[in-house]
Amino acid sequence: MARKNLYRSLLLLSFLAVNAGIIYGLASAWTFLNTGADKSSILHIGGAIELAYQPKITWTTEGQQGRKISKQALGELEKDYLNAWYVKNVALASYDQLGIEDYYTEDARKQLKTLVKNNQENHIQIKVTTLSHNPQLEFYSLDGKMAVLTDNNVVQFEKVYAAEELLHQQKTTHRYQVILILEDGFWRIRQMVKLPHKPEINTTANTISFDTKKWKGINYYPKDNPWDMYGNHFNEEVINKDFETIEAMGLNSVRVFVPYEIFGGASVKEEMLEQLVALLDIAKDRNLKVLVTLFDFYGDYDLMDWTLTHRHAETIVSRLKTHEALLGWDIKNEPDLDFESRGKANVLAWLSEMTQQIKRNDSIHPITIGWSTPEAAMHLANEVDFVSFHYYEAPENFKERFQTLKDSVDDKPLVLEEYGKSSYSGIWNLFSNSTSAQADYIGRIQSVLDEEKLPYFIWTLHDFENVPSSVVGRKPWRKAPQKYFGLIDSKGKNKPAYHQIDVKRKGDNQ
Repeated sequence: MARKNLYRSLLLLSFLAVNAGIIYGLASAWTFLNTGADKSSILHIGGAIELAYQPKITWTTEGQQGRKISKQALGELEKDYLNAWYVKNVALASYDQLGIEDYYTEDARKQLKTLVKNNQENHIQIKVTTLSHNPQLEFYSLDGKMAVLTDNNVVQFEKVYAAEELLHQQKTTHRYQVILILEDGFWRIRQMVKLPHKPEINTTANTISFDTKKWKGINYYPKDNPWDMYGNHFNEEVINKDFETIEAMGLNSVRVFVPYEIFGGASVKEEMLEQLVALLDIAKDRNLKVLVTLFDFYGDYDLMDWTLTHRHAETIVSRLKTHEALLGWDIKNEPDLDFESRGKANVLAWLSEMTQQIKRNDSIHPITIGWSTPEAAMHLANEVDFVSFHYYEAPENFKERFQTLKDSVDDKPLVLEEYGKSSYSGIWNLFSNSTSAQADYIGRIQSVLDEEKLPYFIWTLHDFENVPSSVVGRKPWRKAPQKYFGLIDSKGKNKPAYHQIDVKRKGDNQ
């Protein structure tokens, strides 16, 4: 009898649980249908878009008609408006229509889908991104469900491909009038019309003033943390001691590197910024100027990634541009090494646009690009303020190759941004090197530098006991030589090459 009662109780409880589940499900469905889709509870790509697409946007709400829009409502409108641009750009580039339903009304998405279908049938790809928007809110309805805006000076960069072959690329500026409707929790574009646009002409003169001939510098990493000096490895005491050594040598500048990913990509980490500022503070105390090399270890260059790199540069440049120790900006270290893997046209287009982005944020400090050879440095020479190149090859050919570069860039200032020689002597080079050979190499290069009054940054202050595999790979015959380029060995002893650079000892401090 007791067992039967137990079975009855279990059956009753199961019945009640099933019915409760059904009632809860019906209630949830009723709530969903009556309140509209919740962006956080359905499949939606908005969050991912924010991480992939961040063009500069500046709103104007003066003169807006209708209901005054709140800051929160404007933020939602901006988010969905930019998302609409992004999903359109993705669809034109890859024929992927994910997100079109979310950000375009039925009529608008029909037109967009037709365009994408026609492009796909004709094997046409349009890779495009917008770099900046300047929307003026014209109207916001009383019920908060319609907005009209005019987007001025929309800067776009596009590449058109036919059968995967690049036909042309261009940077353009347009003006659009846009109507958006709030449906199911999404602002959707109902209509977008391109308006006549008269490009603004910038008549502001370039006021940059600098004298590279006084620059005598060194590429810098701490002895114990080469290529990894920030975060937990950042040590102000070590940097101060090294900068004291550099100052004592009679050098007046250092070149440092900002790793893109470690600094946070588009969302630059405040901790890293503070450390970079602290480094410049130490340099200032030691009468040193700092050439900041951006985008270290960055290698994407894809058009869809451009806005993220722009926000990265904007944050760092805006923070440092007033610092007394800042010498200038080096956009990228040896980008020509990415020509083969990433496409020469892609790399050059990214570099060209980045020079404009940095100049827009800092019109005072000079800009350069750190090319790996004198020949590569001929690229974009007219777009930088001084031309930088690296040299690690035979010293007897240095002057001729330098002169060829000099003749090709007219009166543009030149800087030997990296040079040096490893003193490694071991099994991987058949014991064919030495510290004296290193000193002789640097001495021969220095004689040309002195003769031509060519500014320089030598590689580097210290020998390193450890070189990350991520920098040169795991092959020992590549890693071993990289450890011995320093003027000071790993035990803190000055190598013979040190005295080739000791400006004060040579009586050449200027």
